Parts: sequence; structure tokens; C-alpha cells
Amino acid sequence: MNKRAFLKQSLALATGSFMAPWMRPLMGEQPEARTNWAGNFQYSTENLYQPKTVEEVQDVVKKCKKLRGLGTRHCFNRIADSPANQISVRELNKVVNIDRQASAVTVEGGISYGQLCPPLHEAGYALHNLASLPHISVAGACATATHGSGVKNGNLATAARAIEWVDANGELFALSREKNGDRFQGAVVSLGALGIVTKLTLDVQPTFFMKQVVYRNLPLKALTTNFLAIVSSGYSVSLFTDWQNQNVSQVWIKSRVAEGESSQLAPEFYGATLATKNLHPIENLSAENCTEQMGVPGPWYERLPHFRMGFTPSNGHELQSEYFVPLEDAVEAILAVYRINEAVYPHLLISEIRTIAADTLWMSPCYRQARAAIHFTWKPDWDALKQVLPVVEQTLAPFRARPHWGKLFTMSPAHLQSLIERLPDFRQLLEHYDPQGKFRNEFIDVNVG
Repeated sequence: MNKRAFLKQSLALATGSFMAPWMRPLMGEQPEARTNWAGNFQYSTENLYQPKTVEEVQDVVKKCKKLRGLGTRHCFNRIADSPANQISVRELNKVVNIDRQASAVTVEGGISYGQLCPPLHEAGYALHNLASLPHISVAGACATATHGSGVKNGNLATAARAIEWVDANGELFALSREKNGDRFQGAVVSLGALGIVTKLTLDVQPTFFMKQVVYRNLPLKALTTNFLAIVSSGYSVSLFTDWQNQNVSQVWIKSRVAEGESSQLAPEFYGATLATKNLHPIENLSAENCTEQMGVPGPWYERLPHFRMGFTPSNGHELQSEYFVPLEDAVEAILAVYRINEAVYPHLLISEIRTIAADTLWMSPCYRQARAAIHFTWKPDWDALKQVLPVVEQTLAPFRARPHWGKLFTMSPAHLQSLIERLPDFRQLLEHYDPQGKFRNEFIDVNVG
């Protein structure tokens, strides 16, 4: 063996044996570690990096020609996929600082809401809203405009006031609402295409307590006649339906509890009756993993989500789609779905209707327009859904319905792009921060262009 060949082989052996663990892709993991939470999608690469420091994130980014960030795997489509490399920052999950003067909390990019909320509450603070699941990551929720409910509550990304990420060159970059204005509004809902988020600063408010009350069997006529009053009846309101029998099966009302407030609950609500026990949105399932109901007061983070952090909300064998329509069109859109119930019901587990306030985030479905979100939790049969989703999308098309970025849809890219007012500006943002497309994938290329 000549000297050059010897040195080449020795270097290869050294690299394989002594490279830091976080710099080696995690190969040969169990299959479930390489699928999303629902199990409907298997990622295209086995190369998953899990750095433990920002410096390690920078090294991975510099090393890889193509890379996608992987959050808590709760998306149902290809948005986090990569045929080359993925990176998870779930080890960066600390609360960095609570700034009492600014009413803000700074967290690392891998923290989940379930990890953030308890210490935030203990410090005397709260976030403005939470999604159904506390298991999801803060960075992932912001990147996809994930939301909770409430006519006055913006999606979770609207709490962001500063963001730090590792750019395509492996350098740290930061933007803030205060200093960077419109450009910051474009960078928050980034779809993971600007870089790997390592830090976020969020608005907080004084902590508060809430109660949750559930009513059963709300007549459809009562909903359509009193829609705004019903969805405004609590801090956060969710309507669950299977689109059958001209009624809404459950109304979940989450309200802030004032000191000294009476605990008495009204037995009826617009013709719906008060539930006498805790319920799961799918009534034949156990409510054990659901947050406490029956008007029992508790901290905000134990009432705003539907599911408790200590439990897996279900076995994950489901698919999800969601479409956003203008709030003023909500009643007509709901009635339109009821008219196609025979196409929807055989494939459905449950639907949820929520409201979200308008915001100024370029890629948010609620950009400058309050929305109602019509969510579908489907049985895990993608072949059937490929036939059903076009029917749903065509039904909602007159209302310029937009899909949730992290859920399943079949809408054509041209039609989707026609609905996004600031898309040209976002494309320029991508070209500015990642001109070579290191963080883009097929999902971004097809749907963003």
C-alpha cells in the first residue's frame, strides 16, 4: 500500500471511529423512529443528526449540502422530509431566560410546550394560547402557523417576538419584531426553509386559571343562527361534529376563571345539554388522556390543550386535514360540508371547528384575516382520502379555503399559491437567506415554488 492510500484509509477509519456522536447520522434505528407520529409517512433518509449545542448545529449545517429540520414529527405530509439529511434540535430544550420587564420568555429551539409551560406558570406567566396537543415543539408550531382557538387569539406563531437560526453558511442569524419589522413577519412562519431555529423569544402575560365545560348535541340550526355568539362564549371554543344528524356532537368552552367566581354551570347552552362526565372528542373513546372538564379550575396550560402532556393523545392511527375559511364565511362553509356528509362520514373519526384571529405573518393562513378552521381527523386510509379530499377542497373552494401547512391536502400548487398574498415576498426571503436551497425540499419546491 502506498503512502497516499494508507493515509486515505487511516483518515476514513479515524472519521468513522472518533467522529463526535452528534456528527454521525443515527443509522439503523427502529422503523417507528423514522416515521411521523401517525405512521402514515416514512422519511426518505436514515441520516438523522441530533446535536446538543448550537455549535454542533452549526457544524452539521456546514457539513451537509441538503438538510431539513425535524420537529416532534406531528406533521402528516412531506414538509419535514429530506432524501439527504435531517436534523433534530430536541436536545436544545431549555428555558433560557424570563424577562419580567419585557414580559417575554426566551427558549431553545427544541423545547416543547409541555416542557415550557409548567416552569413558565410557576414563574407567574402564561402564553396566550396553546394547540390541542402540548407535545409539539415551539419552533415547529411557529414554522407551520399551528393554532389553538379563540376569536381574539392569534395562532401560536403570533407570540414570537424574536427568532434565532443557523443559516445556510452555518452562521447564527437573528431577527426581531422590534428591529426588523416586516421582514420578521415573513420569517416566523418559515416552513423550515430559512434555517435551523435555535432560539425563540415569545410574548407572555400574567398567569391565569381556567375551567373547561362541555355541552352535548348542539342543534345545527342553533349554531348557524348564533355562530359568532357561540364561538365567542369562552376564551377558547371548539366544536366537534361528525357531520351527521344536523347537530354538533360536542361544544368545548374554555374560560378564564376570575377569583371568587361562582362554580355553577348552566344546564343548557343554545339547546345543547351539559355533559355529566369528562368526554373524549370521539365519544366512544376513554377521556382518560383528555384535560379536565366539568368546570374544574386549573392552570391555563392544563385546560387550553384538549389532551394531557402525560398521555399519548391516541395511538396515532389517524390522518388529518384542515382548511381555513374567512370567519365571515364560516356558517356557509360549515353548511357546505354538511351537504357532502355522505362522502365525508364513512372515512371520518371526528371533525373540529375552531376560530383564529387575524395576524400579520406572511405565510400564515390568517394573514390579515380572521379565520374559522375546519379540521378533519380521518381513518388511516390514504387511498380513500385521495378521493375524498378533492371533494372537500372543491366544496370549500368558493370560500378561498387554505390548507394547514402540516396536514394532508391535494390542492394544486398553482391554486394554493394564488391564495398567498405575500408569496412573492417570501420567495425573495428564501433567495436572500438560502440562495442555494440547502433547507428546501420537494414540499417547498412544489408548494412554494
